[in-house]
Amino acid sequence: MSNDSVVESEIARLPELSLADLRARWSNLFGRVAPKFFRRKFLAKSIAYQMQVAAQGGLSEAIKRRLREIAEAAGNGTFDAAMVGPRIKPGTKLVRTWHGQTHSVMALDVGFSWNGGRYSSLSAIAKTITGTNWNGWTFFGLKGANPEDGRDVLGRFKRPPAGLDGAVSWPRSRKASAVPAEAGAADA
Repeated sequence: MSNDSVVESEIARLPELSLADLRARWSNLFGRVAPKFFRRKFLAKSIAYQMQVAAQGGLSEAIKRRLREIAEAAGNGTFDAAMVGPRIKPGTKLVRTWHGQTHSVMALDVGFSWNGGRYSSLSAIAKTITGTNWNGWTFFGLKGANPEDGRDVLGRFKRPPAGLDGAVSWPRSRKASAVPAEAGAADA
């Protein structure tokens, strides 16, 4: 029986273990006591992941460092979806029809390929195709709508910056402040 199949069979048995057994398994794998508020399902999934890491290896140190940076940015409210990294994987084919002619662009490790040439950006390709300045992401349909007031590019609320005292003051929504007080009380 291979090491992978042994790990798979151990993982398959995790849901059958008692809470005490799961906590003991957690302690062996993580080197510390499992938090008391962790539920059985989460304990089993965490243990399964850690078993796979032990058998097959985990994330590289560079990826762990990058994830910590993203988590820190999200925690202090400076997260932007663009900071996650390259948004177009090499080998991705982008297709756009412009004035009846279909244009295919291939994403490379560095830059893009179109009509046998290499370009550093989608905007350069869009300008060549149209003859006018275009945002390449918008031209190829990759860019979403502009963020609205108080929201990030994914439409989630952005954390307001902290004041001088370190406190964060969340503004009321425009809809909530537009409803008169007595109308809200009458509905309740």
